Amino acid sequence: MVAFFRGMSDERHGWTTASVDAVPRVHAAEDPTPGFVLVYSRLHAHLPSALPFTGDVTTLGREADNSLSIPEAAVSRYHARVERRGGEWWIVDLGSTNGTVVGGWRVKEHRLVDHDLVRIGDSLFRYAATGVYRYGAYRLDGSVVSTARPVRHGIHESELVGGAQVDAILDRIDKVARTQLSVVVTGESGTGKELVARELHRWSGRQGAFQAINCAALPASLLESELFGYRKGAFTGATSDKMGLVRAAHGGTLFLDEIGDMPLEAQAKLLRVLQERQVMPLGSTTPQAVDVRVVCATHRDLDAYVAEGRFRGDLLARLRELVITLPPLRRRREDLFGLVRHFLSAAGQRDARVSFPYLLAVAHYDWPYNVRELESAVKLSIALADGRELDLPHLPASVQHALDQHGDPPPRESSSPRATTGKVSTSGRSQAPDEAELRALLVRHRGNIAAVGRELGKERMQIHRWLKRYGLDIEDFREE
Repeated sequence: MVAFFRGMSDERHGWTTASVDAVPRVHAAEDPTPGFVLVYSRLHAHLPSALPFTGDVTTLGREADNSLSIPEAAVSRYHARVERRGGEWWIVDLGSTNGTVVGGWRVKEHRLVDHDLVRIGDSLFRYAATGVYRYGAYRLDGSVVSTARPVRHGIHESELVGGAQVDAILDRIDKVARTQLSVVVTGESGTGKELVARELHRWSGRQGAFQAINCAALPASLLESELFGYRKGAFTGATSDKMGLVRAAHGGTLFLDEIGDMPLEAQAKLLRVLQERQVMPLGSTTPQAVDVRVVCATHRDLDAYVAEGRFRGDLLARLRELVITLPPLRRRREDLFGLVRHFLSAAGQRDARVSFPYLLAVAHYDWPYNVRELESAVKLSIALADGRELDLPHLPASVQHALDQHGDPPPRESSSPRATTGKVSTSGRSQAPDEAELRALLVRHRGNIAAVGRELGKERMQIHRWLKRYGLDIEDFREE
């Protein structure tokens, strides 16, 4: 696999870089290969988008004989190596001048965990435990190496911005858009669930309208009247007929956001609509035929809701003919740079300059509200920068704090106490919390690892170790 890393030379700059045309086309489900995915580097045009670990040792450094050569001053000649130890992968610093940083901490060695953010000099990588080859086709400038693209679909323009993971979602949309299948889109708040619904409608070929409603935003009585409509005189205040969104979406797509919050009575009526393809407005005795394609979205665990009696199992079976799951932004950090550029372009700032500290903070922040939160942050930055380069002070304070103590050794490796600045709290404890205590903290902080760490006075890596010890899934605690 040497050609994967060293297949193209640039004599003008005197370095050797990767030929992305040599990236093999491998389906993610068939690829167990771990490796690094490029998140950002000033040299991104000259670096591979993916670095697979194909042997027992992979080296990174400035010299050309490394597995990956990163020819920048901040990188030492032989900076770090990744080595296999049994079934695990460890990154080891090789005495580099600027250190090897994982998750914001400068480490001597570290066992890599899926989605770890690794900094080598001024280049950032995300560790992918499997399927790394699929990322090799997607460049940070938005271009794609067609011969290495792991999917083939006909969606050439989309509001969904991203690389390999987004392309896989577009592939699913393309496959089912023209079918009658009902779709449930799952994902955290701000991941783009409505955008997926709109793409499904856009490529469906259906001539009717796209109608959307947030089931959590209205009380039960109003929700039913908005969905199913009513006849004049059906209730006090019904002074004229109302069509309802189901009929308004006739021939098109009905998008039900936060379907998990739909009241049970409305669920029963919606099930009848789906079964009989008819809608009965409130106060009417005559059903009306409708042809709608239903797409739903939720961040809830609908199976758990069914078990608790809060959601109808028969309705879920009707709605969930296909599931599209959107990853949170912290699990696709390689898309951050492209998203920042996208939002700058949308604001008419296509040529705006962005500093490395700005992108470093963006990469290290967890974005609990995902793409929607990133878009707001970029809009704020544009306003504060006032035409100048976007820099760290132009980001929201919460994002800036992601770099507090960045590059410091983890507290347990410190030779002397440090002042508390964000990663370490003065309320620190010497003993691990028991499972009940950790669960309570995760519930209180809604799964925010950084917040739990601050309260316990522990680094994020330690919180992840405790999660593994107790068999807890952080996604169970992250809610809107």
